[in-house]
Amino acid sequence: MSEEQTETVQRPIGSGFGHGSTAMEVIEGINLRGRTAIVTGGYSGLGLETVRALVSAGADVTVPARRLEHARSVLAEAGLSEDVHVEHMDLADQESVKEFAARYVAEHDKLDILINNAAIMASPEQRVGPGWEAQFATNHLGHYTLVNTLWPALKASGNARVVSLSSTGHKISSIRFDDFNFNAGYDKWQAYGQAKTANALFAVELDHLGRDSGVRAFAVHPGGIMTELQRHLPKEEMVAAGWMDAEGNVREGFKTPEQGAATSVWAATSEALNGKGGVYCEDCDIANPTDKASPLARYQGVDAHAVDKADARKLWALSAELTGVNAFA
Repeated sequence: MSEEQTETVQRPIGSGFGHGSTAMEVIEGINLRGRTAIVTGGYSGLGLETVRALVSAGADVTVPARRLEHARSVLAEAGLSEDVHVEHMDLADQESVKEFAARYVAEHDKLDILINNAAIMASPEQRVGPGWEAQFATNHLGHYTLVNTLWPALKASGNARVVSLSSTGHKISSIRFDDFNFNAGYDKWQAYGQAKTANALFAVELDHLGRDSGVRAFAVHPGGIMTELQRHLPKEEMVAAGWMDAEGNVREGFKTPEQGAATSVWAATSEALNGKGGVYCEDCDIANPTDKASPLARYQGVDAHAVDKADARKLWALSAELTGVNAFA
């Protein structure tokens, strides 16, 4: 498939899928035999359903995991242990990420699909590495280093896609370039918002840098889904946010994990996206820019700061400086 080197407009393309579509529905009829894929966090929630869909289409899937035995146990219970390679990697540990990626490049001719799915959300204040705020370090910097170290395999594909999971959390905060580590005071939701904006901006700049090599990147909002991602949140906080009632019943509009995985799978495999990239997607289509006048502005569309090309370049430069890794230097 040829990749035209053009900017993709941040507007829906009429994919034929939507909010209720599942990962299995969007991948129906797609043949991934001979294609390789990596899914971070591919043994929980959305990641597990993403892996299930890719395997069903014939992809050779690798799942890096911090807790190897737990990951293997979950995949075995899901009937996927025979189809998935599980390797050790801790996104919060830069050396662990580099070691995994180097092994993968040494053992594989190419990488066709990379889905940066793993994340932590609204966690208590924690520092990793040289004192980095944990959500930014894990959700963004870990994946930044992973992609840059895997670059030889992605480039060798000639037709690779990288999917970066963002969320409507990006609407909470832009990148705090003057204090990205929250040294002046920690707020778990601001930190999560910044990390999700970083995931979106990462796709913008990676697509810009990689498209001449046939590597296209997309940011994805999977939707509201109850998964292990909420493990740091007390029930009272989720009730107060309107995510569930006092009895624990999840509010209408939340997706199942199968539905939540659909946009990632669509972005990674849909032929409708051939020649496109660098955009934010939701509900199995390219999203509209946020309509600030809409009562749903907090939940729909992408805010301008999350697709800002100048901030995307600035974030890439900061990430390269922090990690010492840059495949495009």
